[in-house]
Amino acid sequence: MRPLLKGKTILVTGGGGFIGSHLIDHLIKIGAKQVITVENFFVGNRHNLEDALEKGLILYTDDAEIEGTLQYIFDRHQIDVVFNCATKALNYSFYNPANAYMTNVIVLKNLLELQRKQAYQTLCHFSSSEVYGSAVYEPMDESHPLLPTTTYAAGKASADILLQSYVKMFGVDAFIVRPFNNYGPRQNYKGKLAGVIPRTVQKILNGETPEIHGSGEQMRDFIYVSDTIEAVLNVYQKLPSGECVNISSNNQIPINDVINKIATILQYKGEIIRKEERVSDVKIHLGSNEKLNSLNDKVIMTDFDSGLKKTVNWYKGVIQNGK
Repeated sequence: MRPLLKGKTILVTGGGGFIGSHLIDHLIKIGAKQVITVENFFVGNRHNLEDALEKGLILYTDDAEIEGTLQYIFDRHQIDVVFNCATKALNYSFYNPANAYMTNVIVLKNLLELQRKQAYQTLCHFSSSEVYGSAVYEPMDESHPLLPTTTYAAGKASADILLQSYVKMFGVDAFIVRPFNNYGPRQNYKGKLAGVIPRTVQKILNGETPEIHGSGEQMRDFIYVSDTIEAVLNVYQKLPSGECVNISSNNQIPINDVINKIATILQYKGEIIRKEERVSDVKIHLGSNEKLNSLNDKVIMTDFDSGLKKTVNWYKGVIQNGK
């Protein structure tokens, strides 16, 4: 069993992003000695870190893909644990497929090399359910074949395999968490890299027409972001090195329903544009959380309707205030 995170010095890569910033808040809340993040703000937002910075977060505005950046940080801090949240949005892989792939691999390679040289003790790597592609069987458990349909997902899958090879070759203490479709406050809502929920809210609030790509029957396993963080921190002490675990609500929702629920919350009764299906869009996505539950007894997940309402109301405040 790994030592408690309380009292530890922890590095979070990509801490200004959606999941990373929520993780930082929780680490501070549970009593980490020091939390440090490296963030290039490619998609991350400094507003996501405002509370944490007031509570002592150390921020390095730099790029974890650069070996020297990480070495500089490790030379200045006695880091115990690393949570790797650094990535680029899945949508980015449609514009720059090679870089989307390489970011996922290179950041993890840099961290594993430092760990191999005993620069820190434990690594928790945030992978993605996208590594599974569309379901061959449902629900998808951790033994489901890796069938990525985008270069983003291929980079995540490659990084997972890389981590497992370092565990086998060098005995490093590293494990993998695979969150399914996270939603909640702080997800990017701007531009082409935005998530479907915040982008839809933003369009409606700005008087634009929301849209659905393809049939809208694509199934997603949405999980509220704070549930993801709680689950990850719970498995931290329990998941054996080299293993992976799905972070899933085990609850499928079609995109049509998601968009219609948002429209109802915002009292929008206008048109919803139907656009051409996106290449490589995953069709069926339902994750098994049997392993997660076995590690955590029974995980209680936020009901999607209540979580969505909280999320939409949060975005209303942010977008209307121009943040």
